[in-house]
Amino acid sequence: MAQASGQREGRSPSLSLVIPAYNEAHRIEATLRDVLAYVPIAFPDSEVILVDDGSSDETRDLAAAFAAVHPQLRVLSIPHAGKAVAVRSGMLEASGDLIAFSDADLATPLTHLTDLAAAIDRGCDIAIGSREGAGARRIGEPAYRHVMGRGFNWIVRLVALPGLSDTQCGFKMFRRDVAKRIISRAKLYPEDAKALSGPRVTAFDVELLVIARRLAYRTCSIPVTWRYGSQSKVDPARDTWHNLIDVLRVRYHDLRGRYR
Repeated sequence: MAQASGQREGRSPSLSLVIPAYNEAHRIEATLRDVLAYVPIAFPDSEVILVDDGSSDETRDLAAAFAAVHPQLRVLSIPHAGKAVAVRSGMLEASGDLIAFSDADLATPLTHLTDLAAAIDRGCDIAIGSREGAGARRIGEPAYRHVMGRGFNWIVRLVALPGLSDTQCGFKMFRRDVAKRIISRAKLYPEDAKALSGPRVTAFDVELLVIARRLAYRTCSIPVTWRYGSQSKVDPARDTWHNLIDVLRVRYHDLRGRYR
């Protein structure tokens, strides 16, 4: 079970922002400064949940120091199990009416949180950042990464999610009741999954969106600006392979009716 540092007080916040982090000591202080300078102002009733995914560096200690002086911030510590488990752990702890998650590098500007919230206010159940389509921008992405990403999305649309041009942007928001119901049906990467060594990028987003579609929730793609980070933990060959396996597993569970 996760252990928390920093306590939330008062009524349920309107927004819970979950940030998974694995060995992010080199930038976690800058990330949390930016998050805590923006989120409580844009969403006055808010909480930030930093999920330390069993980091072997000082990520947890540095984040806990921020939590000690910022009541909006909580730090959860879990054994290293990958981003999927970290995000799910944070979402299950979240108490906001809206639950969002963002990567620790803040590749998508936090200002887009208001765009996602506005989409949900207009009737969407889920709003996902999209790096494709009119109004979206990719900054600094190497050509080979873009080609690999578009190829992977073509497979995702063919196998699991026709109509969604970007399922892998790590910037998504859910109504709280929707998030909890979707998570309860997820099959990939349970909390008792085998421990990992090193970073692992997965296609857990695909599973969440497939479940949402089977439960007839409305998912809206919102164009965002996204900046490629030179310190990305993505291994293009290894992680593309793992993601493809995940998509096939999702398809298998879907065909067996396990998401309905």
